Amino acid sequence: MRTLISSILLASIAMHAHASENNATYPNKPIRIVVGFTAGGPTDVIGRAFAHFVGIHTGKDMIVDNKPGANSTIATRHVSQAKPDGYTLLGAATNHTMIPALYGDKVNFDVEKSFTPICSFAKSPTVLVVSAGLNVKNFAQLLDRMKKEPGTFLAASAGVGSSGHFATALFEKIAQVRLNHVPYNGAAPAITAVMGGQVDMSFATLASVLPQATSDKLKILAVASEDRLPSLPDVPTFSEAGIKGYSADAWYGFLAPVGTPADAIATLEEYVKAYRVDKTAQKNLKALGLEPDASCGAEFAAKIKNDVHTYTELSKNIGIKQ
Repeated sequence: MRTLISSILLASIAMHAHASENNATYPNKPIRIVVGFTAGGPTDVIGRAFAHFVGIHTGKDMIVDNKPGANSTIATRHVSQAKPDGYTLLGAATNHTMIPALYGDKVNFDVEKSFTPICSFAKSPTVLVVSAGLNVKNFAQLLDRMKKEPGTFLAASAGVGSSGHFATALFEKIAQVRLNHVPYNGAAPAITAVMGGQVDMSFATLASVLPQATSDKLKILAVASEDRLPSLPDVPTFSEAGIKGYSADAWYGFLAPVGTPADAIATLEEYVKAYRVDKTAQKNLKALGLEPDASCGAEFAAKIKNDVHTYTELSKNIGIKQ
């Protein structure tokens, strides 16, 4: 299957190159994937896994460039201002659609109009992970303590306005508890803080937690999915644990600066589509706590538009702002 997929991928790339034979074949130099979070977080890890796949199957170089800070707005601004030639991409996640709710017109780019969506290809459910030092055996025990000790528990996230921040605030609203939000500069340092006991817990994507899931320094208490996860069969869903209607997950994908040539976008779509159906890549995604989430072009643009609306309304209801 991998050989077949590779053949289809290479044939497709050759087709696009032939269609642009009057120009230099794309890509003819390294493609940079700009990620708005620190190394080690899910967006970074996914970007590097994809870059490796493309390199193995096509011989084309992709590099990941981390520009963390301000809920990825630094990286997003950088890509929005980059030359639209297909050589600078944004490694984006759900938090991209939260920027309007947080910053409004304070940023000099539009999360929809300044970019051409390429594809999303993976998603990850949110889990509640706690420090082992918290000494709770299960979610019910923690919830009881939350209600008895309002405002005393520290909940880490990947940053103000990150998907984890929204997941935390939504949990507070539904469970009717009060937590102290502690923003970090990425998912990896947030989970490290949980492991080190600097904070009590984090509502984080499974992708950011799974690398440490076997550690005796933390414990996963619940997962925000309809059913229990095959990778965590002993961990109950929030619904099972008594928190009905709590759902939160994150998608991951790529965007290019608006104006990027159509043939470059088409080539990049072929890369993503090949990656998404490759058996080894699928196995690796699952090992990272991710599930395939296929949408490209107009479908991906519609997903972004819908999420922008959802999180803008949610921020009004639960009071998240920069």
